[in-house]
Amino acid sequence: MKQKTLGLIHTSATLIPVFQQLCQQHLPGVATFNIVDDSLVKNIIARGELTTSISKRVADYVSSAEDSGADYILVTCSSIGAAVEAAAENSKVPVLRVDQPMADEAVQMGKRIGVIATLSTTLEPTSDLVKRRAAAAGKEIELVPKLCEGAFDALMSGDAATHDAIVTEALRDLSTQVDVILLAQASMARVVDGLSDADKQVPIVASPPNAIKYLASII
Repeated sequence: MKQKTLGLIHTSATLIPVFQQLCQQHLPGVATFNIVDDSLVKNIIARGELTTSISKRVADYVSSAEDSGADYILVTCSSIGAAVEAAAENSKVPVLRVDQPMADEAVQMGKRIGVIATLSTTLEPTSDLVKRRAAAAGKEIELVPKLCEGAFDALMSGDAATHDAIVTEALRDLSTQVDVILLAQASMARVVDGLSDADKQVPIVASPPNAIKYLASII
């Protein structure tokens, strides 16, 4: 039987080792390759939205991954989620946006759902996804979005400690208001590992492990 191949499309090279470790753990028999273009998110931030031209580039990367032999494609950036869904409609292989399995899990876990992000361009599409997945599941939810002002800029300037401190404080604050918290960006997942048990008052779900575990269930 031919070995299955997973193509991963990233907007940050920092996510390659994160997903590499998860794939080794949960998809040991699956071959992987990576496509990276960090200009995609930079363009979205500069323009304040996901433009038609950026969406076209995402579709081109999905097509390229398919041409490269991918049997499944995972796009690991939440900011381009709408473009991923559009590209999936024209792909001959399954294409998954990284935050969908996480959104589905959160919808099952509680009614008041917190969504936390360091970029407004990520907070909005992830919040929209959660609402749509809740509607598809026939569940009424109450969404509580929270933007971590300044955290993304700190991370991009190499100040990971300030990023982590801002996100940690936001998680503590949000945990008193909701049943479950979604991390809208994969880059925030490592902050949870450093939280004390007292800070984890509610379940906190991150997209990387959820996405890979979901793929492991279907590949």
